[in-house]
Amino acid sequence: MTAESLISDAIVPLNPADTGEEALGVMNEFYIRHLPVVEEGELKAVVSEDDILDADALQPVSSYRLPVQPPSVFPDDHLYDVMRILTEYKLTVVPVINREGTYIGMITNEDLLRIFGESSTFSSQGSIVVLEVLRQDYSLSEISRIVESEGAIILSSFVRSFEGSNRLEVTIKVNSQSIAATLATFERYNYVVQASYNEKQLSDSLRERFDSLMNYLEV
Repeated sequence: MTAESLISDAIVPLNPADTGEEALGVMNEFYIRHLPVVEEGELKAVVSEDDILDADALQPVSSYRLPVQPPSVFPDDHLYDVMRILTEYKLTVVPVINREGTYIGMITNEDLLRIFGESSTFSSQGSIVVLEVLRQDYSLSEISRIVESEGAIILSSFVRSFEGSNRLEVTIKVNSQSIAATLATFERYNYVVQASYNEKQLSDSLRERFDSLMNYLEV
């Protein structure tokens, strides 16, 4: 999935003559903290809520000190690139421009989160396993082989590293809710299983707690 397919047309960018107060109004309406500034179709800047609060909200945004090269993505950039820019610059919206610098639209963090939430990776029921491995021992193909040997497949994986350590934390989601045999196989191959979560059991547990709370409040 590319950035072009994530563009939202619900929010209009600022123009340089708009005041900080007007920008704050838009931000409050859409629950964001950043807005692109566009002049004659060209992306000029990205203004943040902090930029406005540190300046004079009654002044036009063109008077603020803003980075010369605002962060942005191209239409054919992958959604992972969009996520990287959001995280790296701590943004709530990412402008999309073409190779000539023409502004096309923006992507909000809410849009990105919704896309991830709607993907089969998150919407499909299954189980989550968290493994600990040494960096030199990490092999996704071997982990996948172990999972598949027990009749399941990996829907997604996430690897987390730790500064100053050769230890990796590998989180995988599998499509099976019966993972006892898989966990046993991991341990047989000397993997450290930090945690495991069966989504159905977790959902049932949360439902039981919610029902207990409702019963308590009705007493």
